[in-house]
Amino acid sequence: MQLRRLEQRVLDLEGERRDWYFEKDRLQREIQILRGEIEKLTVPPYIEGSVTDVLEDGRVVVKSSTGPSLLVNVMKSVDVSKLVPGKRVALSQRNFAVLDLLPDSLDMYVRAMELVEAPRVSYAEIGGLEEQIREIRELVELPLLKPEVFEKVGIEPPKGVLLYGPPGCGKTLLAKAVARETKATFIKVVASELVQKYIGEGARMVRELFQLGRAKAPSIVFIDEIDAVGGRRADISISGEREVQRTLLQLLSEMDGFSARGDVKIVGATNRIDLLDPALLRAGRFDRVLEIPAPDQAGREVIFKIHAGKMNVSKEVTLSGLAKATEGATGADIKAICTEAGMFAIREGRDTITREDFLKAIDKLFRKEAPKGVVSGTYL
Repeated sequence: MQLRRLEQRVLDLEGERRDWYFEKDRLQREIQILRGEIEKLTVPPYIEGSVTDVLEDGRVVVKSSTGPSLLVNVMKSVDVSKLVPGKRVALSQRNFAVLDLLPDSLDMYVRAMELVEAPRVSYAEIGGLEEQIREIRELVELPLLKPEVFEKVGIEPPKGVLLYGPPGCGKTLLAKAVARETKATFIKVVASELVQKYIGEGARMVRELFQLGRAKAPSIVFIDEIDAVGGRRADISISGEREVQRTLLQLLSEMDGFSARGDVKIVGATNRIDLLDPALLRAGRFDRVLEIPAPDQAGREVIFKIHAGKMNVSKEVTLSGLAKATEGATGADIKAICTEAGMFAIREGRDTITREDFLKAIDKLFRKEAPKGVVSGTYL
């Protein structure tokens, strides 16, 4: 019995020894991490600067964040080939030598403009705009996919296209479809986001927007409601309007300046083309201006086919009848009518959408009585 107790005691002590060994290993790793943190805290902070010139002897001229321009040396650990004018660098506080390269800074709002996932809209989901689809594919898609065609002919590919027309007619859908077909990076910005409170901020955001486009090339920069910054210039003294004009001037410079844009295509959209500045519409900036009109009867029938084709619609409903009953409706209106008709069916516990559901949807959304022919069944 005494021997058994001693053996058990030995086993217990062995277990404790293993536990203490693992605890010691954990504490040593923790000490190593804390020592690293202490070293980081004891290292003096760096000064941010930007390179303005690179000399032949390896030294560079930098503009420090503290104000003055300095001629400084470069540490051997820094890749000198990447030191170009405008590059952000970290400077030593003691002798202002270049210690490290910093990534290019982009405004957080500009970074948020890039769509991480490619748009899922295809040309098949756009109805009534066959001619406009053909033209925008020639203007934007062909230069990105087959640039050699333009080189053989000896002409420069178009730089951008402006889409104008009533709201809800498919301007944004066209831009998304082109981005999907070209597999290009899609950068969407509403022009009003470029209008900032402080002087020069809007122009800086425009500059960084195109910088992001070049970094993510091939890319499509889609500027929605471009009339927010592209309005006609006038002799005014209001500070807010002057800031809008500064933003417009930067936009004009980026669209047709000395710096090459590369595989960055511009697609603009507006509901009020009559408000735009003539300088924005000239060739070389927007090479083509496409009107996106409200769909005619044939176009409305195609749009109804796109949306109603996904729905469980009764056989008594005809697409031609729906197109006749919705004269003046846009593509967005037609989508809303189909959705509302489905909601009426759901409220009544049915899984099939009837003619009466569409009649109620048209009456509700257009805020008027449906045509007599519709009620009597002439259309539907």
